[in-house]
Amino acid sequence: MKKLILSAVIIVLGTLFTNAEAAIVKKSVLNVENVQDDYKEIKADALPAEVKATLEKSFPNSKLVKAYVNGKKQYKLELNSGEDSPKHYVFTDAKGVIAEKY
Repeated sequence: MKKLILSAVIIVLGTLFTNAEAAIVKKSVLNVENVQDDYKEIKADALPAEVKATLEKSFPNSKLVKAYVNGKKQYKLELNSGEDSPKHYVFTDAKGVIAEKY
């Protein structure tokens, strides 16, 4: 009878301590890259007529906030569709052809 009680105590204590393992620590690694493009801010008046026409045709409800140009005459345009919507960027070339990114 003593062996039965002793066996039960050992089993109960064994199950209690198996859950007391060391916590697994996960390290998250975040790589941040600063993308520095060569775009310089310009006035909206300096945009080519083709770029302005593309904006009016493709984004009729958007407002041009800022315009940028790089050395290859590629344009980065910051647009805002309204007060609640976030700003977004559109990339075009000098002929007004829209691209995902230059």
